[in-house]
Amino acid sequence: MFFNLRRFFLASTLFFSLGIASNVSAAEVDSIHFLIPGGAGGGWDGTARGTGEALTKAGLVGSASYENMSGGGGGKAIGYLIENASSNHGTLMVNSTPIVIRSLVGRFPHNFRDLTMIAGTIGDYAAIIAGKDSPYNNFADLVAAYKADPSSVSIGGGSVPGGMDHLVAAMAMEAAGADPTKVKYIPFDAGGKLNAAILAGEVSAGSTGFSEAVALAKAGEMKILAVTSSKRVPAFEDAPTLVEQGYDATFVNWRGFFAAPGLPKDKADAYRSVIAKMYDTSEWEEVRARNGWVNIHNPGDEFVSFLENQEDVIKSLMTKLGFL
Repeated sequence: MFFNLRRFFLASTLFFSLGIASNVSAAEVDSIHFLIPGGAGGGWDGTARGTGEALTKAGLVGSASYENMSGGGGGKAIGYLIENASSNHGTLMVNSTPIVIRSLVGRFPHNFRDLTMIAGTIGDYAAIIAGKDSPYNNFADLVAAYKADPSSVSIGGGSVPGGMDHLVAAMAMEAAGADPTKVKYIPFDAGGKLNAAILAGEVSAGSTGFSEAVALAKAGEMKILAVTSSKRVPAFEDAPTLVEQGYDATFVNWRGFFAAPGLPKDKADAYRSVIAKMYDTSEWEEVRARNGWVNIHNPGDEFVSFLENQEDVIKSLMTKLGFL
């Protein structure tokens, strides 16, 4: 009996080991190193880590690693990827609307056309937030204080002045009939530091990604004064939209992945393939729903067209708001 149990145990262990080996070998891409252009706790950080989590748990990618490289509103990471292209063929950099904005205002010497565009993957709504002890309970409260004295209201963001978070705050104020050019914007290095500043009362409110605010709002640490979706988002239905509060403003920030210039076509296609297959996995749906993201899939040339169109739209909006 002892011999039979031992033999069964050894056979089971061998089978289990072979199963693991089979799963690893079945991965279409051995590994991906995710380059994150900002600090921990921000939208880029969450998108890269969430995507890596889904890809590896679904068995599409063998392993994932992550590197945060802050600086220049994302410019440092873009420059690094371009200047070290040949040694970064295993790297995917996450980015979003700011890569378009920063190029338009001349803050980047490069733009998205200088990179290998892999795929746009998600959309994340923006949110106007305040700390749990804030006197502001909705966006109308913030607008009233702003109209009374714009200098008394500071709005923090996880991007540089003139960046996306600044642009969203200005857009919301304009929709409320206030002067968008007088927004007192305070920049922070990604969402983690912004959230800390809001909770410490260093700024009146914050402009950030909806997914970055959800966990703190659910924990009762943060109030979401408004979200820029047209309807309430299932991930946190307590958050009111700007539209339902009477302000005609909506916005969704895409996020996606870029590779170094000169990446071989077969490798670029392999990255695009695993991202495309990711959408049909339960592992991805768990990550997506948890963050309140919207699936926006634009692979390869579709990504190029999408960004060129957004470049035109944002240029028009920034000119209207006085940023260009």
